[in-house]
Amino acid sequence: MAFDSLSEKLQNVFKNLRGKGRLSEADVTTALKEVKMALLEADVNFKVVKNFIKTVQERAVGQDVMSSLTPGQMVIKIVNEEMVNLMGSETTEIAFKAGNDITVILMCGLQGAGKTTTTAKLAGKFKSKGKKPLLVACDIYRPAAIEQLKINGDKQGVPVFSMGDKHKPVNIAKAAIEHAVKNNHNVVILDTAGRLHIDEDMMNELIEIKENIEVFQTILVVDAMTGQDAVNVSEMFNNKIGIDGVIITKLDGDTRGGAALSIRAVTGKPILYAGMGEKLTDLEQFYPDRMASRILGMGDILTLIDKAQAEIDEDKAKELEKKFKKSEFDFNDFLDSMQQIRKMGGIGDILKMMPGMGGGQLKDVDIDENALSGVEAIIFSMTKAERGNPDILNTSRKKRIAQGAGVDISEVNKLVKQFEQMKKSMKQFSGLMGGKGGKKGRFKLPFGF
Repeated sequence: MAFDSLSEKLQNVFKNLRGKGRLSEADVTTALKEVKMALLEADVNFKVVKNFIKTVQERAVGQDVMSSLTPGQMVIKIVNEEMVNLMGSETTEIAFKAGNDITVILMCGLQGAGKTTTTAKLAGKFKSKGKKPLLVACDIYRPAAIEQLKINGDKQGVPVFSMGDKHKPVNIAKAAIEHAVKNNHNVVILDTAGRLHIDEDMMNELIEIKENIEVFQTILVVDAMTGQDAVNVSEMFNNKIGIDGVIITKLDGDTRGGAALSIRAVTGKPILYAGMGEKLTDLEQFYPDRMASRILGMGDILTLIDKAQAEIDEDKAKELEKKFKKSEFDFNDFLDSMQQIRKMGGIGDILKMMPGMGGGQLKDVDIDENALSGVEAIIFSMTKAERGNPDILNTSRKKRIAQGAGVDISEVNKLVKQFEQMKKSMKQFSGLMGGKGGKKGRFKLPFGF
């Protein structure tokens, strides 16, 4: 995630604070100097950092904190609360018009920020919420933009309105709204043109659309990888055309991520969603409290649960759970559990959302996501009978499987051994998975991992 480096540095600061029985003002000042440096290195806006540190320091050296039994924990709690306030203490939803009125959403941003893809992602979100969106191709300058929107719209099952590249964007938008009225669409999303940098032509085009069309929400798409520049872009767009919120893309990349901590404070506008990958489903609602927890290494179990509920087949999961309790699962079930994990983004992504596993905690842990592919290859090389009844796997069968999967027989033996150990463990601890003596409703990762 974008904040891995920041998370690691902050956790080191907090580790030192936790180690002290009592804290002096000097201890707090020293710790906050390190926090300040970590935030600046993460490309958080300088003024934002200055105000953040000042607020935390004023609260942290208060009598109730300094005299508490766990002052280190109290300071960490304050940092967490102020970080949430910084990003906007409440989650902001995109607003829609009441009743059957059409909600027009104007998407804007610089070229390369991922605006067109994000527009399609957003349409998919609206559709899943029961809306009937219409995508509108208003980018007439970039040759591939219209085709890209059509391809992604088709993947999302959302129609795209286009008039090619010979008409003015404002006229395309007007015609799209007429089309939406005739075809019962209640959300119209305008994908407008970006530029390599902010210029007068782009702004005038957006202003013209807003003067002629009743735009209900103006959403800016910015690239997290541009760091502080993303904050400057947000401020300029807000000053020139007015925005209602921001979607920040590429927050899953190896970037410093300071934009996410600065945009709300600088513009006063909320971050609505975060783009966390290339897939059209990789758009997460932005929860300031969850993001603060991730940054501070406290995990993000709620987002993990959201991912599981969205991606995992609940009936299949229940069926697997029953098999685990009775120790009746086979390699077909093992394969299912791995595929469920893939849907959630992989083992590394899951672990990073676990409390205490963010930042530097996983730095020296070798998570080989490709190992899942190797395991799948071995299982796919088994016959139907072998997958259903692992007990029949003798040496000659294992040799054939190894040859089919393109691996050494030792890899097959290793997998079979791990599989048997897992069966024993699951039978032994079945009570912890919601059975007798277990807590019902407890969140469980896909079985086998």
